[in-house]
Amino acid sequence: MIHPTAGEIAKREVDIERDSTRWFAVRVKSNRENIVVSSLSGKGYETFLPTYSWPNLNNPLFPGYVFCRFSVSRRLPILVLPAVVHIVGLGKIPIAIDDEEIASLRLAVESHLPMAHVEYHTGEKVRVQKGPLAGATGTISGRTSERFVVSITLLQRSVAVALHPEWLARQASWP
Repeated sequence: MIHPTAGEIAKREVDIERDSTRWFAVRVKSNRENIVVSSLSGKGYETFLPTYSWPNLNNPLFPGYVFCRFSVSRRLPILVLPAVVHIVGLGKIPIAIDDEEIASLRLAVESHLPMAHVEYHTGEKVRVQKGPLAGATGTISGRTSERFVVSITLLQRSVAVALHPEWLARQASWP
């Protein structure tokens, strides 16, 4: 029987930790989103603060929230930051956000296409096949499916982006 070395055990623990990281919404005090993102990034956490441009300003797309990827076992350093209110979840149990929702939101933000806040939206699920949002998933709204909606289910918040309907694929045609 071959016994693993201490280095191999440590590497496995790091791999387990990396594999168990998920995206969570962190509720922060008003106008403290950038400070929290800077603090979390400085502590080695992966963060995402979706913003939209308004003349000469970058405003948070979801004011009062930042997204952070971490293992639930490493949440204490996040909770002790002065500007952090709590990690969104059920009571004291954090609930992870679907990776696909974060990836789609990231694509929407990075596309620099005009976005608008819309009422939380559920509906026919689609995947963008072409254009700057290729690979994103969301729903469609409007009579002619002219708006692609990305939602963060846990927060019950959505944003819409205008797209060409021919860029979309309905869920039934997904592989």
